[in-house]
Amino acid sequence: MDGGGAPGPVPVPRSGPALRLARLITELTAPAVLVPVLMITVGWHSTRGGVAGLGWALLAVIFVSGIPFAYIVGGVRRGRLTDHHVGQREQRRVPLLVGLCSVVVGLVLLVGLGAPRPVVALAVAGAVGLVVAVTVSHWWKMSIHSAVAAGAVVILVLTFGARLLVVAPLLALVGWSRVRLRDHTVPQVVVGALVGGLVAGVVFAAVR
Repeated sequence: MDGGGAPGPVPVPRSGPALRLARLITELTAPAVLVPVLMITVGWHSTRGGVAGLGWALLAVIFVSGIPFAYIVGGVRRGRLTDHHVGQREQRRVPLLVGLCSVVVGLVLLVGLGAPRPVVALAVAGAVGLVVAVTVSHWWKMSIHSAVAAGAVVILVLTFGARLLVVAPLLALVGWSRVRLRDHTVPQVVVGALVGGLVAGVVFAAVR
């Protein structure tokens, strides 16, 4: 007998196939993974498959993804950050600002050296996205995973045409993984996707 008290909350399993799948999806679709893949794809396409496009893309990757992620990894190792996804909202501001500064420096280099317009447009969209993320994260934990995934889908469609809508289910997978891992709520995932898609659609389309 339990004395007739109200049942407590049902504990959520911290392991199992669903959680392992959610963790795998979260790792494979992290901004540090999606951004380089997107940069290389757009860079390669910008020079019609030429090697020069890959070179521009790799230069952009260093500043848009490489340096910011290296800062985060260093923060985790020093104990300043809890994890490489920066799950604590209060810890996000400085890494996002470092990322923004790195992107701006990279953007100046890309423009000054004459990078293809689509690569520059992608860097500009990244900078604007980071400004929005820094602003929103001051008050609310919007899903950056979802924002980057949505932005990637929009940019791929703008670059290669409507046939790339085939990758749209990626958004549902990313959102499910973030909610399943309890890193975000459904509203945080939905708003992240809307913001990321809107920024990518407006900025990339305008600059490219």
